[in-house]
Amino acid sequence: MRMAVAGGTGLMGSLVVAEAESRGHQVVVLTRSQGIDLREPGSAAGALAGTASVIDVTNVGTLDAVAATDFFEGVTSSLLAAERATGVGAHIALSIVGVDRAPYGYYAGKRAQELLIEAGGVPWTTLRATQFHEFAAQIHGTAKVGPIHLAPRMRTQPIAAREVAARLVTLAEEPPRSGYVELGGPQEESLVDMVRRWARAEGHRGWMPAISLPGPLGRAQRDGTLLPGAGAETGVETFDAWLARTH
Repeated sequence: MRMAVAGGTGLMGSLVVAEAESRGHQVVVLTRSQGIDLREPGSAAGALAGTASVIDVTNVGTLDAVAATDFFEGVTSSLLAAERATGVGAHIALSIVGVDRAPYGYYAGKRAQELLIEAGGVPWTTLRATQFHEFAAQIHGTAKVGPIHLAPRMRTQPIAAREVAARLVTLAEEPPRSGYVELGGPQEESLVDMVRRWARAEGHRGWMPAISLPGPLGRAQRDGTLLPGAGAETGVETFDAWLARTH
């Protein structure tokens, strides 16, 4: 099968490309290095000729609701228009568990993306996944004040990114559902503990105070709003197993 991966050079995109190629699929990576600007209407159309499905794992590094919404609406509208023009049979997108219950900050952009896909005229499946185990490293690198690294309070059920990549490729192989699939890790974890354990495994010994993020998104992170529901699919690799595998 010929698949296209939008955002195919990032953490998740690279895993998706590798997984699809390992299954024998022909993969087209939609990137600026290939002359494709996903926010420009029509830019991706030429690359999508003969493509059966598009897996969208594009991302933007902002927590601002306006900036995130602008990015995801621009990319998604452009992709869907190109897919309609070239007859792509399925649009597979990666979203986040809980964005419909807590559409704040960055999550507002992801929810806007979901709504565009629902109304986009291309058969679709959206995978809502929980945070990746790799999220602990990202938080350690970004949540800090001067030399002090912070550990935000959050209830999460993290999953290995490679398991999410594999599920995305499987969904691209299957008929589109025009619906959502929810995927979480094997057990609930505390993000505070995850960040601290990752830091210790990396050799960091500094003080990492726990903090509560303000606003409605911070509350949603702490009260379980962003945990998967009872009917969610469950991954296999625990955070401890992932930490042992990667260190």
